[in-house]
Amino acid sequence: MFRVLFLLFIIIPIIEIAVLMQVGALLGLWPTIAIVIASAWLGAKYVRQQGLATMQSVQTKMAQGEMPSNEIVTGLLLLVAGVLLVTPGFVTDIFGLSLLIPAVRNSLVGAVQKNLVSAQVGSSPFSGSAHFYSSHSTHTSQGNVYEHEVQTSETYNTNEPVKPISHHQGETLEGSFERKE
Repeated sequence: MFRVLFLLFIIIPIIEIAVLMQVGALLGLWPTIAIVIASAWLGAKYVRQQGLATMQSVQTKMAQGEMPSNEIVTGLLLLVAGVLLVTPGFVTDIFGLSLLIPAVRNSLVGAVQKNLVSAQVGSSPFSGSAHFYSSHSTHTSQGNVYEHEVQTSETYNTNEPVKPISHHQGETLEGSFERKE
């Protein structure tokens, strides 16, 4: 991953400089600078507009009790688009503007979610269940708290609501606390 990022930070600026020099030779210095500034300003304006719409969609889905996974990935892609558009240059502007097109962004959202879901399914060792391990200790008459340690393992089906289980009902824990502010 480091090598890829390193190459991107070297190759992208070289490509940007070459393209800026070609466009500058074709149009002149001031029109080239004006185009770069205008594209950054317009891009930031559209990223802000679409970002606010995405935020409203996230809030609506959250209020309905749904997981806004599409909107989260869309928000990340809009963040990337904003960074690309604010970066001076034509190549990054083209990539940033392409992320502002809803059809392109939706296809990327689908691809990202497909990879995330397959990564989660592939790495889950529990296959639909969750394991909770707990350790309970009993207090003996000699005062040794760790003498009778009991190790329990419980498996819960993640499709059913988890009900609290109490192994030692009626046992009182003694102690004191001090509030430090």
